[in-house]
Amino acid sequence: QVQLVESGGGLVQPGGSLRLSCAASGIDPSINAMAWYRQAPGKGRERVAQISNGGSTYYTNSVKGRFTISRDNAKNTVYLQMNGLKPEDTAVYYCQANRIGVNDYWGQGTQVIVSS
Repeated sequence: QVQLVESGGGLVQPGGSLRLSCAASGIDPSINAMAWYRQAPGKGRERVAQISNGGSTYYTNSVKGRFTISRDNAKNTVYLQMNGLKPEDTAVYYCQANRIGVNDYWGQGTQVIVSS
């Protein structure tokens, strides 16, 4: 089994940057992609970025050009570089390990607040 631990969240002013990290404490061959989701107050859960085992990436339109997802396989860690942050980016950000045929792994979440 795999445990996911997020870090790097915090309070930042509009236009600032943060780098979120997701460290996986194990390896599961059923995982085919890693993703970042977020949930803002009063809104539904939204997938913001994903990277497959082969390196293909996905971004939702609202963050494309500002956020970058990457991974370091040697460190078993996935990152989300967030630049040009806006107040509407305020949310709890969750790391997800996508699995084939069984339930996904989820991290506990890290809070990002963008405010002046």
